[in-house]
Amino acid sequence: MHDATHDDSKGQYFWVWGALLVLTAVEVVLAYRQVFEAVRMLEVLLFLSVIKSALIIGYFMHLKFERALMRWVLVISVTACFIIMYFFFFPDAGRILKLGVQ
Repeated sequence: MHDATHDDSKGQYFWVWGALLVLTAVEVVLAYRQVFEAVRMLEVLLFLSVIKSALIIGYFMHLKFERALMRWVLVISVTACFIIMYFFFFPDAGRILKLGVQ
């Protein structure tokens, strides 16, 4: 068995937790102030969510300390899921351009 070797210091987890709190606060402020148009706001919020999910997966789910093969399996499967979702949901998302919002 492969034992993951990593530093279990609480300080590292508190820094990640603090970063997650700051990113969440930024998301909330952006949502309430609505400083961007809707599409740009969605892009920014999705980007911040991807960063937060990477921090959670990497540190709290300990993927950062796993073998490279495990990380590649996760990246490939998540990418495949996004590609499948793109082909299933993108045609429906384009309807708003033709039909408009009612």
